[in-house]
Amino acid sequence: MDNIEKLYQHYETLNEAKEQISQHEDKFSEIIQAVKGSANEKRLASQFIARFFKHFPKLSDTAMDAMLDLCEDDDVAIRKQAIKDLASLCKDSKEYVAKVSFALAQILQSDDNSEISIIHNSVASLFQIDALGTLAGLFSEIGDGDEIIRERTLKLLAMKLKTMGSSILTKEVQDYLISECKKVLQDVTADEFVLVMAILGQCKVADTVSGQQQLVELVAEQCNFSQPFNPADQENIDRIIICMKHGLPYFSTQVKSTAFVSYICDQVLPHRAGITSSEGVEQKLDFFKLLAELSTNCGALDDILSKIGRVYETLVEYMPLPPMDESNGTEENGENEPRFEFTYVESLMYAFHQLGRQCPEFLNDNAERLKDFRLRLQYFARGVQGYMKKLRESLHGKSAEQLKDDESRIKVTALRTTSNINTLIRDLFRSPPAFKASVTLSFKPAVTSQAAKTAAVAAAGGDVAADGEAAGTKRHAPITFESSPPKAQAQGRGGNRSNRGNWTPYSVPTGKFSAKVNHGHSEGTSRPRGGRGGYRGGRGFRRGGY
Repeated sequence: MDNIEKLYQHYETLNEAKEQISQHEDKFSEIIQAVKGSANEKRLASQFIARFFKHFPKLSDTAMDAMLDLCEDDDVAIRKQAIKDLASLCKDSKEYVAKVSFALAQILQSDDNSEISIIHNSVASLFQIDALGTLAGLFSEIGDGDEIIRERTLKLLAMKLKTMGSSILTKEVQDYLISECKKVLQDVTADEFVLVMAILGQCKVADTVSGQQQLVELVAEQCNFSQPFNPADQENIDRIIICMKHGLPYFSTQVKSTAFVSYICDQVLPHRAGITSSEGVEQKLDFFKLLAELSTNCGALDDILSKIGRVYETLVEYMPLPPMDESNGTEENGENEPRFEFTYVESLMYAFHQLGRQCPEFLNDNAERLKDFRLRLQYFARGVQGYMKKLRESLHGKSAEQLKDDESRIKVTALRTTSNINTLIRDLFRSPPAFKASVTLSFKPAVTSQAAKTAAVAAAGGDVAADGEAAGTKRHAPITFESSPPKAQAQGRGGNRSNRGNWTPYSVPTGKFSAKVNHGHSEGTSRPRGGRGGYRGGRGFRRGGY
C-alpha cells in the first residue's frame, strides 16, 4: 500500500468514526507526519489536517506547526493549499484566528501575486470568523515586522476594510482598530502613514465631529509643529505635505485648521525661497494650495497682522506692478513681459481673502499699501481677462464629447482658475476692500455634472461663476484704476501675455516617499524593524510571536 492510499484510508476511518473519532489519534498523527512526504502527500495532509483539527486538541500544536511548515514549502502550489486550509481550520477553532492571521501576515513578503491573492482571501475569511482576533494577529505583525511586511499588511487592511459591513466592523472592533492605529502612528514611514489614515477613514469615527477632531490631532502630531521648518530637509517637507493633505477631509466649521494655517504662515512662508521642487513636484505650490484649502476653516489666529502680512508679501511676489512705460502709453518690450502664475495667485489670493475677513484693517489702515495693491490687482486683472477670452475661444463650439479630452479638461480647469481670480479681484478692488465673495478652488475635485456645465458655458462664451456654475452671459467691464488705458487696449495687452499663464491642474503627488514620519522626533531616522529574515530559507516563522 502506498502512502497516498494510506492517507485516504485514514481519512475514511476518521470521517466515519463520528463520536468515536478521538479514539483514532494515531491515524491523525500519521496524517500530520505526511507533511514531510511527497508533494501529493503534503497537499492531502494539509486538507485532512484542516478537516479533523478540532477533534484532536492534544495534537493541535503539532498540527499547527505542520501547517506552518507547509506554508514555507518551496513548492508554491503546496504553500497556496496550506494558506487556504489554515483559514478553513479556524472555522471550528476560533481561538487560533489570531495566530493564523499573524502567520499569514508574514507570508505577505512573497513575490508571487497569486499567493498574495490567496492570503488576502484567507484573511477576509478570518474576519468573517473573528474580526478582533484577526486584527490582533495582524497588528502584532505590524508592530514587529520589517518594512515590507508592515506596509503590505497595512495595505491589506486598508483594502479589506472597505468591503466590510457593520456586522463585522462593530463598535468594539472599531475601537480596537483605532487604538492599534494610534500605536502604529508613533513610528511610521510616509507611505505607512497614508495607509493608516486610509484604515481610520473606514471607521465611523471619521463620520463624527469628535472623531474628526481626533484624526486632525493625529495628523498634527505627525507634522510635529514644534520642529522648526527647514527648507533643506526634503524628508521633513515630504512628511508635512503628505500629512496635511490627508488631514484636509476632516476640517470643517466645527473642526478648525487654525494650528495648520499658523504653522504655514509662521514657519513655511518666511522660508519659501528655499523650497525647491522634488521629483518634478512643485512643493512650494503644494504649500500654497494647502494654505488656501486650510484657510477655509481657520479659526481666530493669534498675531493676525503678522500672519496675513506674510501671506500678502508672498502674494504680491506673483502680482507684478504695471511696467513703467505703460503709464506713458507706449508699447512695452515683449521680452520684459512678466509671467503670470495663475495657479499660484489663485491659491495665495484665496488664502489672503479668507484671512482678510479676520483683519480688514490690514489694507484699510495703510493707504500706501492699498494703493500699491490696487495697481497690482488692476494689472493682473487685465491679464486674467485676456487669458479667459482666449480660453473661451479655444473651447467655443466643442461638443460634450470633445470637451472630455485631456487638453480641453486642462483648459476648463484654467478657466475656473482665472474666473476665481477675477471674482476675488473684484471683491478686493472694492472701496473699501471686501471679503464676501465665495469661490471653490479650481484644483479641488469638481462634481462631474458641474464641470460639464462649466465647460458648456465656457464654450458658449459666458462667464463662469466662482463655484464653476454658469453665471449667465453678462460680461463685466474690465477693472480700471485712475488713468488706466481704455478697454480695447487693456484687453489686447492682456491677451498678448495670456499664453504665459500657469494653469497646470492640481494633482496629488504619488509614489514612494523616503521620509520617515517619526512621532515627536526630528532626526528623520527609522527604528530598526528587521532581524527576522525571510519566511523561508531555514529560519521559518516567528511562531512564538502570537
